[in-house]
Amino acid sequence: MQIYWLGSLAAFGAGFVNAIAGGGTLLTFPALLYSGMPSITANATSTVAVWPGSVTSSWAYRRQLSENRARVWTLALPSLIGGLLGAILLLKTPESFFRLIVPFLILLACALLLLNEPIGRWISQRAEAHPKKHAAAIWLSQFAIAVYGGYFGAGIGILMLAAMAIFLPEDLQAANGMKNFLAVVINGIAAVYFIAVGAAVLKIALVMAVAAIAGGFVGAKFAQRMSPRILRGAVVIFGVIVAVHLMVKK
Repeated sequence: MQIYWLGSLAAFGAGFVNAIAGGGTLLTFPALLYSGMPSITANATSTVAVWPGSVTSSWAYRRQLSENRARVWTLALPSLIGGLLGAILLLKTPESFFRLIVPFLILLACALLLLNEPIGRWISQRAEAHPKKHAAAIWLSQFAIAVYGGYFGAGIGILMLAAMAIFLPEDLQAANGMKNFLAVVINGIAAVYFIAVGAAVLKIALVMAVAAIAGGFVGAKFAQRMSPRILRGAVVIFGVIVAVHLMVKK
């Protein structure tokens, strides 16, 4: 029973912080891990649990998506293929090895979360400079990001923003809209695969999904009153503590 209330609490928090600052996976994954769930199962279950909330976030950018429809659908293909490949690779990874690299994946996600604002400023500068478009390069970079997303997932939004800043002359709102939709695609195909092969604990994931949606709704209400920077910093500190604890625990 502990895993349900702890997972739900973490999922509510994930939905809340995702609505304001991002990084919710850094709450749900450790919660499932500390509840005694094997690391790969915890990762798969967390992916399924937070996916519905990401759909809501994407819907908020429907105007930007409509304006960039052709580009979005072009990048959806490498997102689908890469996300599925990453999910398959996760389940092919030995549990002992994945548990060994988990602290480093969490630290990577924390570092990416810290880069959110600098990358946002970089996008604005690149948009003004109107860089050249490199279709093959953005396609390959999106595929690589999607593989990582299907494998672990935390921080893919920041990676996609960085890639768009390099290869596409987009403003921040357009880039945000595209990366939210592509994250839905990556996590969605991974979630479908995890459910299909029984890698996620579906009962727990569904309860957490409801909590995450509720957290996202509440977070949206507080979005104008809370500092994304402070909230993001709190999530990063929590993630670093979890990573260090997992390293010491070994």
